[in-house]
Order: sequence, then C-alpha cells, then structure tokens
Amino acid sequence: MATLRRLREVPRHLLVCEKSNFGHDKSRHRHLVETHYHNYRVSFLIPECGILSKELKDLVMEFGPYYLVKDLPLYELITHEFINTFVKKGSCYALTYNTNIDEDNTVALLPNGKLILSLDKDTYEETGLQGRPSQYSGRKTMRFIVSIDLMDLSSNLESKKYKRVSWAFREKKPLKFDFLLAWHQTGAEGSMMMSYFSGYGIQEHQPKISLSTTRDLRCPVLQSGRLGGEPEAACSARELFDWLGAVFCHADLNNEPYNFVSTYCCPQPSTVVAQASLCTVTGFILPERICVLLERLCRYFDEPKLAPWVTLSVQGFADSPVSWRENEHGFQKGGEHLYNFVIFNNRDYWLQMAVGANDDCPP
Repeated sequence: MATLRRLREVPRHLLVCEKSNFGHDKSRHRHLVETHYHNYRVSFLIPECGILSKELKDLVMEFGPYYLVKDLPLYELITHEFINTFVKKGSCYALTYNTNIDEDNTVALLPNGKLILSLDKDTYEETGLQGRPSQYSGRKTMRFIVSIDLMDLSSNLESKKYKRVSWAFREKKPLKFDFLLAWHQTGAEGSMMMSYFSGYGIQEHQPKISLSTTRDLRCPVLQSGRLGGEPEAACSARELFDWLGAVFCHADLNNEPYNFVSTYCCPQPSTVVAQASLCTVTGFILPERICVLLERLCRYFDEPKLAPWVTLSVQGFADSPVSWRENEHGFQKGGEHLYNFVIFNNRDYWLQMAVGANDDCPP
C-alpha cells in the first residue's frame, strides 16, 4: 500500500509530498498526471548522464503540435460540430492565451468535456448564466465561476439549457479570446484542428526544447524511504524541492562570498556528480505526453546506471482557471501549481505537489 506524508509549509504556498512505488496497485501517479490538464513546462534531470539517449530525444520531439487561434468566438466551442468532432472523439484541451486570471475573463476546456469560465462580475451578470462566486473573491464578490458540461449540453440541442447558453454566447454577451488548443486521439490526423479552424487566424506550434549538460554538479544525497530526510544521512523532500528550483534557474550553488545574486548552496549531505543532463520542454503540453515520458523514465533503470535517481518536473499555466481536476486556481502572488517526481532505481518514487495560497490543497 502507498505510504503518504503531507507537509504544510509557509503561508504563501503549500507543498504536499508523498512516497510510493510504481508497482503498487494503489499508486496514484498516473491519475495525478492525467488530471493536471494545462501544462506549460516539463523538465527532467538525469544525474551521471552526459548525453540523452535517442529514445528520450525522439520522445520529447513528439510532444506537439498545439495551436493558437486568435479572436475565436467562445460560441465556437459549444457548437454541435465541435463537440462531436473533438470533445467526444478524444481529449480536447483549450486555454485562453494572454489573459490574467486575477484581472481578465479566462476560459479552459477540460478533456472530460467541462468548459470552465472565470468571469468578472459585470461579464457574469451580462451573460445571464448560472455560476458560483469565486472562493478567492474576498469579502465583496467580484469574480464568478461558470461550469458547462458540453457532453450534457450537446445531448439535446433543442433543450432550454442549450438554447440559453448558445444565446448568451452568440447574442447577449459575445466573447472572443485568443485560445491555445490541443487534441489527443490515437491514430487521428494532426491537421484536423488546422482545417477545422481555417476560417480563423490559426497557427500551428511545436514545443521549444532546451538541452544542457552541467559538469561537476553537487547533488543532495537521497534515500527513497526517508521522505523527511535523516541527519547526516539523507536530505528531505523539501530540501530537494528547493535545490531543484535553483538548478532549473541555473543558479550558482557554491555560496561564494562574492556572489550577491544567490547565497543558496546544496543541502547536506551531498555528493558531486561528474555530469548531469537537463531537458526542458516549453509549450502547451498534454498530460498524455507526460504520462509516456514518466513511463519511459521509470524504465531508465532497467539497465544498470550510475544515477541513484532522476526527476521529472511539470509546471502548470499560472493563469489557468483550474489546477488539478476542476479545483479552482487563483494567482495571488505567483500563480504556481506544479508537481515533481523523484524516481529511484528501485521503482520507489517521491511525488511533490505545490500550489499557491489561492488554491485548494493538491489532491
């Protein structure tokens, strides 16, 4: 059975850590990846690795494509044709682009067919739709959340509910946004979305891939069974989490007296690895792709390796209206919602999930 430990950290954000094994029947790893819908950055770090394998390189090259559609009317996402073509036949993701969750109206389409709208008070009242106050509005409610089930909506196009929503988006309060869109269906042609939205300004994009190798990197010593660490024997999950943030920022970890940018240094105990490979992918990245990468990293230790562990880190869009599942997401000071896997060579793993102050506790 999976072992769980939760750590509540400083008020500005919450870090939840748990440990388990990929072979456990009750391991939650796949579910947590699949329900973190809107991801913009994926990074994996492999100690004692100078050059990534061709298999890993090819895998990240297949993370795209995704699409940017400009000035797309919101009603296009509730049409019977769109729902039948994309929502019911695969996993369709959409997220408003260049909108601020704490200032603007934002929209997200989830792969389960839920359309989530985070609307300011005036827009909400003008649409006439039913919703609920945002739980992060404060004393005076200035933001509302509307959830529309497209599967249910399209089951009867003559229903009062469908007509009311269609009227709201077409006539009463027409809304347009720039949208990021992506669709996953095994065996489907990637050009379907390009042709479907050809009447709008649609652009196809591929995720950006950055590869780097760090020499003589000082790494924390970890023990898979010691999530909280052990004095002079192993570092904790929290210490590793902070160290990874510094590595991803390419910070100097030596804590030299002349360094006025960063005084951070690697936690102790530590060890120096001759080299470490870091790969970062940035774009609109689907959970299905991340699941495949996680499975491949789990198999990294099928053959003997010098590295005792590898990490996989995923960051969500700061201005997405949801974090995990349909949990409302707010920005507050940073808008962070992210998770990190530490994969050990015995198939144990640590899972770290972090959110800001305007979020529910991660699942």
